[in-house]
Amino acid sequence: MKSPLKAKPLNNPAESLQKRLSDLAMDEVFFPLIVSMLFFCFAVYEWMRWYFEVPPSPVVWSIISLSVLVFYGFKIFRAFKEIKRLKQGIAGEKAVGQFLERLRTDGAEVFHDIQGDNFNLDHVVIHRSGIYVVETKTMSKPAKGKTELVFDGSDVLHNGKPLARNPVIQVSAASAWLRELLEDSSGRKVPVKGIVTFPGWYIDSSHNTSKNNIWVLNPKAIPSFIGKQNQMISMEDVNLFKFHLGKYVRAEY
Repeated sequence: MKSPLKAKPLNNPAESLQKRLSDLAMDEVFFPLIVSMLFFCFAVYEWMRWYFEVPPSPVVWSIISLSVLVFYGFKIFRAFKEIKRLKQGIAGEKAVGQFLERLRTDGAEVFHDIQGDNFNLDHVVIHRSGIYVVETKTMSKPAKGKTELVFDGSDVLHNGKPLARNPVIQVSAASAWLRELLEDSSGRKVPVKGIVTFPGWYIDSSHNTSKNNIWVLNPKAIPSFIGKQNQMISMEDVNLFKFHLGKYVRAEY
């Protein structure tokens, strides 16, 4: 399997500082602390052996060490797989976010990573044509075979089979949550659509029409799709919904 992204996304603000902060915490704090504690524990153990005159027991300690090595080795292996998945997901969301940022020149407002209760919205676009919840799926490409997805209006298909987790259902639920949130806070009816996007994949988008509440698109196509839609809300309401969503985001942090 390989990453669907052909090029790395551009950096976000202060990204180099965040990386330095993470590296500093790991290299200069956590690793030295772990090593120091390890040697401290060995020193305590040796003093206890000397005080109680306990003979060496290499067999017991070998069994304990092997058990610990197997247990944590398995956890580290799983962690590396999860790290790879998360890094790919982060790169995909950043790449999609940078495409969406282009809509600001068309008067849109763009939000990223909005937290709900045990879930999050990857991106939200508030545009004069409506409000869009964008769900990013950075799915690995197969080493061989087609890298095409087909949206039939209700499911996303790969090689004729629906994906294991239907992202259409996920983005539908996210759109309903955002609609309720904004209607409760603003007192206005809110036209919300969902968009599922797969960076690096070709999407058969023949079922994406203006009447659909859900679109499935390549991220490059999202700005033009949104820009071509008829106006649904005034710029005054764009600013109103921006205010209420921004208020919610700030309250969450």
